[in-house]
Amino acid sequence: MQHDIPVPALGPQGEVMAHAVDACVHCGFCLPACPTYALLGDEMDSPRGRIVLMKEVLEGTLSLADAAPHLDRCLGCQACVTACPSGVPYGELITSFRGWSEPGRERSPLDRAKRAGILKILPAPKVFSVAARVGQYAKPFAPLLPAALRAPLDLLPERVPAMRPQPPVTPARGKRRGRVAFLAGCAQQALTPNFNAATLRVLARNGFEVVIPEGQGCCGAAALHTGARDEALRLVRQNLAAFNPDDYDAILSNAAGCGAGLKEYPVVLHGLPDEVQARAFAAKVQDISEFLAGLLHAGELEPFLPTSRPLTVTYHDACHLAHAQGVRAAPRELLRAIPGVTVVEVPEGDLCCGSAGTYNLEQPELANELGVRKARNILSTTPDLIASGNIGCHTQVGSHTRRQGSRVPVLHTVEVLDLAYRGEL
Repeated sequence: MQHDIPVPALGPQGEVMAHAVDACVHCGFCLPACPTYALLGDEMDSPRGRIVLMKEVLEGTLSLADAAPHLDRCLGCQACVTACPSGVPYGELITSFRGWSEPGRERSPLDRAKRAGILKILPAPKVFSVAARVGQYAKPFAPLLPAALRAPLDLLPERVPAMRPQPPVTPARGKRRGRVAFLAGCAQQALTPNFNAATLRVLARNGFEVVIPEGQGCCGAAALHTGARDEALRLVRQNLAAFNPDDYDAILSNAAGCGAGLKEYPVVLHGLPDEVQARAFAAKVQDISEFLAGLLHAGELEPFLPTSRPLTVTYHDACHLAHAQGVRAAPRELLRAIPGVTVVEVPEGDLCCGSAGTYNLEQPELANELGVRKARNILSTTPDLIASGNIGCHTQVGSHTRRQGSRVPVLHTVEVLDLAYRGEL
């Protein structure tokens, strides 16, 4: 696809966007992989359609206002990246485009206030915890509220747990085999504190000292993917200052969206002086399942205790783990390493659950359709447990399976491993 994009005038991200546009040969392999195309059947709500729209906006032949509704409906799930035979970096394109275009968007005061609220509350665990607890009192009235206000209440768990203090250093148990840094995340500290507690226990049990560096903050993915580039840059640089990659064997995340965000730092800082620092940082980033599977492959992972009965665990691929990071085998291998566990696949497993960062707050109708479809597919496998590796998926899948009458537990992969180590499966 040839372009007339004025690359120098677009700043450092201009090169990123132009490269992605050029890589697309308009073949259409992305169409069946795209969740919004599956729901809407509109070419402009497909990856190749959106690439054309972005190209025309960048070239000045189409107004941003005309393209925006279709671009806003993109989940950023990157299933199209997996499907693309030409290697189009669609995730880099849509993220860079949103950061470039957002300052020129015309939004209503209510829309701006909602987006600002999301970006203030989500990255602040203590504030988010308070908001979630307040939201529980309003939850019974959710059916009476408009979709934009009902969506966040519908997603709240039945009980918001108390936040747990996280030790700055968790010592290794037994022989110390290494030292890793851990990104504590944001929403999960408020909604699912056991994600982090289980992660620390599993790493310590396998001989790793775990450091939660002082001064770290939100990974910046929510700001980045909603076009708040200046805020994203601030958060990215805050984390680069907090984590010195030379001090650790790895920098770990247990949230697919956060891990993908950390690995994007070199793209975010492309053409800027701290790009080299970002590359050194990103080279050390791993998802918790990647790291533990590496130990499993080396024969160094402590064996799990067998389950008390045969268990069927349905594994749900988080988009930002399977597509953005290319991590598929690792969590499955870890779960299958537990004696007594059978891992089953989800029909339409590559189709996004509809969480997608802030998508289920900003596009609640489409997110709800995808959530209903995902929950139905998962429950068709008759699981004893549902496992995934992302707080957003956990929240979306848990909410929709409950609405369909299921009481099947939804756990993080590392929670399942932790229970197996403790003989509680």
